Formats: sequence, C-alpha cells, structure tokens
Amino acid sequence: MPALEKLASQHCFGGLQERYRQRSEVLDCQMEYGVFLPPAAKHGPVPVLWWLSGLTCTDENFSQKAGAQRLAAELGMAIICPDTSPRGTDLPGEHDSYDLGSGAGFYINATQQPWSAHYRMYDYVTRELPQQVRSHLPIGEQQSVSGHSMGGHGALICTLKNPGMYQSVSAFAPICHPADCPWGVKAFTAYLG
Repeated sequence: MPALEKLASQHCFGGLQERYRQRSEVLDCQMEYGVFLPPAAKHGPVPVLWWLSGLTCTDENFSQKAGAQRLAAELGMAIICPDTSPRGTDLPGEHDSYDLGSGAGFYINATQQPWSAHYRMYDYVTRELPQQVRSHLPIGEQQSVSGHSMGGHGALICTLKNPGMYQSVSAFAPICHPADCPWGVKAFTAYLG
C-alpha cells in the first residue's frame, strides 16, 4: 500500500477536516482527497459518505463550500471527497478545456489512448481509494455515495454497477444522459471512442 501523506488537518465541529495525498496505482499518479472525520471516529470505524464533485472541481470544493461537516459530526459520519480527475499527467490536450481532461474525469474508465493510461476514475473511486482509506483511517463498511452534476453521474453509475455496495445514493442535478449533452458527447467520445 502506498504511503499516505497528510497535507492538512483542522479541527471542525469536534472532528477533523483533513486532506491527504497518496499514489494511485490505478491512475498512475499522485492523488489528493479530503476527509472529514466526525468525533465518533476517535472511538472506532464510522460510516462514510463518498462525495463526487462536478466538472472543474477538485477534492476541496465540497469540504470548503457545502458546510456539511456540522451535520456529519452530529450523525457520526465521515465524508470523503476524491478529486475529479487525475492530476499532473500532462497528457496532450488535458488542460485545453474545462469539460475534458483535468477536472473532468466523469468517474468512468477510459478505453482510448492517451486517456486510458490514467483516466480510470471508476476503478479509483469504487475500488482503490476505499481500500487505501480503510487501511489508514477509521472508516467502516457502511457507505453511501452522492454527487453533483458530473459527480451525480458518477454516483449513479457507481451504485447501478455495484448493487448492494452503497446503502444510499443521491444525485444532485446529475448528468443522467451524457450521450445527449455536449459535455457528455465530448468526454465520452474522447474517453470511450
């Protein structure tokens, strides 16, 4: 298991808002993610909400803007916010537009070059990241997933492709029909062919 580097830690509603960096073998790059640990995490594993952010976001948007930590602290629930795409891979065209490449991984596994070498966000958020997190932090098996826009799309596909993995799913203004919107057509054509 790759080493876990703590980038930041602040007290927040009796718990901790933290940020970590860890190498992803699936994505072949360093990845950063945010974690809110409620006060109950001091006593053992807690349930978790995986938050999948939308286009152009990073792992920090939700934790800085949503204000969900207060309620999560009261409920004894962790919140984990992965980044929305690999970073630092510098693929051709990766930084040219907001809706393809950096900040726009769509939580799918790319099958087309050059994207397929790094853009495997589905495997990262459903398999690798949960294993990494649980090996270092007091996160239990009870989990839910939620997201907004592109992240709502991610939450839906993660749940539909893995019956029973999540106790609940919530999607806020999700991209439900990516083949019928410019963002989806552009990204899915590039990533999937």
